[in-house]
Amino acid sequence: MGTSRCFRLAFLLGSVLMVLLIILYWDDVGALNLYPHDPHDLYPHDPHPHPTSPSSSTPTKTPPRDTEEQATHKPPRTTEPDRPGEGRRATPKPPGEEHPLPQVTDSSELEEMWRGEEGKREEERVRQVEEKREEEGRRQEERRRRISDMCYGNGTLEFPGKFRTFDQIPNRELNHLIVDDRHEIIYCYVPKVACTNWKRVMVVLSEGLLAPDGQPYRDPQALPPDLIHNSSLHLTFSKFWRRYGRLSRHLMRVKLQSYTKFLFVRDPFVRLISAFRNKFQQPNEDFYRQFGSVMLRRYGKENGTSRVPESAAEAFKAGIQPSFSEFVRYLLDPQTEQEQPFNEHWRQVYRLCHPCQIQYDFIGTLENLEDDSDQLLRILGLEDQIKFPSSNRNRTAASWERDWFAEVPAELRRKLYSLYEPDFELFGYPKPESLLHH
Repeated sequence: MGTSRCFRLAFLLGSVLMVLLIILYWDDVGALNLYPHDPHDLYPHDPHPHPTSPSSSTPTKTPPRDTEEQATHKPPRTTEPDRPGEGRRATPKPPGEEHPLPQVTDSSELEEMWRGEEGKREEERVRQVEEKREEEGRRQEERRRRISDMCYGNGTLEFPGKFRTFDQIPNRELNHLIVDDRHEIIYCYVPKVACTNWKRVMVVLSEGLLAPDGQPYRDPQALPPDLIHNSSLHLTFSKFWRRYGRLSRHLMRVKLQSYTKFLFVRDPFVRLISAFRNKFQQPNEDFYRQFGSVMLRRYGKENGTSRVPESAAEAFKAGIQPSFSEFVRYLLDPQTEQEQPFNEHWRQVYRLCHPCQIQYDFIGTLENLEDDSDQLLRILGLEDQIKFPSSNRNRTAASWERDWFAEVPAELRRKLYSLYEPDFELFGYPKPESLLHH
């Protein structure tokens, strides 16, 4: 009896002790944030979850790990619905990585970014081109309107031939209007205003000259220099009478109405200086015999030239040549035009191209030759077929005017301006006040 009671008491105390140990054990597990082992952690990337026994409704708990394993145990992860009915605990991110900067790792993304920048640059380039073309259009409109106002508006300046009609222009005065029927172009060339290069272009466009291989020249620069000014290469209005007879004037008017008409101009005084340099400051037998010797004979006494050499070679060898002042006197002398009209190199533009009788579609300037030439070829639709030859070799600068006119008396300068005033006014060149009053 006593033995049975002692056994019961011992069993009871043992049970109580076991319960206490169990309570202490689970308190320690909760304090260390230890969780029962998840069998799925053994297969974090296994797309096929391992089946569990239907009778195992509660996962089997594993014994607690040692202290080192507990310290390195991965933190809980967030719930991710990668498996139906199963979640994951959230994983906290390290400090400073809560909002990581975007990184471009895909080549397609880099290409897209590059295309975006390239697109912006292209848009800016297109905008600048459009603005430039609008400005070019306004400039041409202003030049045409100025001529119209001078010829038909309130312009008070009078000059010979201002009010005559096109039919009243003598045939011989139409010899500067070159016609290209293939491209429906009419070009009025003005000597000393890039006319050599524009004649090159017109020959190439008209296919009027064959190269040694039997094909028409395609490159304006390849044309033989000695043939550029050959009048037989160019069809001008002055040749229409021989070709079309009584129909010539009618055909001229038809072409003037439908063809694109253009010319290039230059500051009148600078053009005179350029003509003088080109024709009289280097040996030129034709110009010396026809004009230079006349200047020396009439106005050369001031330089002590008692005998005028017969040839340009003789004159240059003796150091005798016309001065620019003598050239100006020659232009102002009424006797000059009584003997013959001005040579084309110093004849006024309004007498060469008749802007009051011909409404030009395009007026270019030598001062803006490159841009104006590009614009004109674009208007003609020829920018991809031909390129205007670039040449500024030994070009006379406008800044030289004061030096060249230094030896010309102010009174003669003012008379010379009156002689060329229509060109100044028609084409918008400013009056050279400093030259005329000092």
